[in-house]
Amino acid sequence: MNPRLVELALKKQRLQIRADQQRTEMLGHLRGIESALDLVDRARDQVRWAREHVPLLSSVALIVALVRPRATLRVARRAWLGWIVFRKLGQRFAPALGALERWRAARL
Repeated sequence: MNPRLVELALKKQRLQIRADQQRTEMLGHLRGIESALDLVDRARDQVRWAREHVPLLSSVALIVALVRPRATLRVARRAWLGWIVFRKLGQRFAPALGALERWRAARL
């Protein structure tokens, strides 16, 4: 067999072994943020559930507004402020969140 081909095959094997070691190291480093990503996934699932059950949630909100109007107004003000903050911060962090989502999807 051609010595050049043997040399290339050995180099390829060494590179594959090195890539496997790097992959293992990377997974070890990413275990620390995996719990945070799981938390984000759970929050996203809850938002999806809320979007699918809008009539139920609207009915509950209407009942609470009729029973406790002052508390409802207080919560509504806080929710409005939270929405404004979320929109401002969401625009700044959207590229990073998109990158995390693509990484998560590629991993599965």
